[in-house]
Amino acid sequence: MGTAVITGSNKGIGLALCRELKVRGQRVVATCRRASAALLQAGVEVVEGIDVTDAAATDRLRARLGARPIDLLINNAGITARESFDTLDLGTIRDQFEVNSLGPVRVTKTLVENLRAGSKVVILGSRAGSLASIDSGGRYAYRMSKAAVNMAGVILAHDLRPREIAVLLLYPGYVATEMMNYEGIAPSKSAVQILHRIDRLGMQQSGMFYHVNGEMLSW
Repeated sequence: MGTAVITGSNKGIGLALCRELKVRGQRVVATCRRASAALLQAGVEVVEGIDVTDAAATDRLRARLGARPIDLLINNAGITARESFDTLDLGTIRDQFEVNSLGPVRVTKTLVENLRAGSKVVILGSRAGSLASIDSGGRYAYRMSKAAVNMAGVILAHDLRPREIAVLLLYPGYVATEMMNYEGIAPSKSAVQILHRIDRLGMQQSGMFYHVNGEMLSW
């Protein structure tokens, strides 16, 4: 098995993906700002100090990897805030754009020379980024940033197609993480579903937006 790089790996879906890929026998490079005890016990290579909003940090990751080829890059790192119109703070919107929208672009751009024909770049998105699915107000920052990263994923798919690198936009479903107040399915179950879907998606689906259950989602 090849090497998988996962951002935001210290908890939740990122940690669960590290564990599941380790079980599969894949080499895993788990990146995070600060490692949790659970991640340090997962038996994977941990690279701390990687803030996806910091170009110097992603450059350090590139130096750490050297010439190692990456078969699977999962852009998982994300943040949210449940602001309403009355509590809206433009600084909060900027912060979430930096992590949720620009982070995957920054990481992918920095590591592109480690990718090769057949590699897959995955962006874990959200149905909240689908304009067609919005039926309520609020959550400006999260929804806007997730819509923006959908656009980024489509553009990346076009730019990386000549290199035969697929870019996959996946919504993991409602998962019981800190971001979702621990409501929903277990991260371990989500990780299995995510990897099952990644296994089955390739160049033909590059740039498309899917639910892990196989449903194609509307923009």
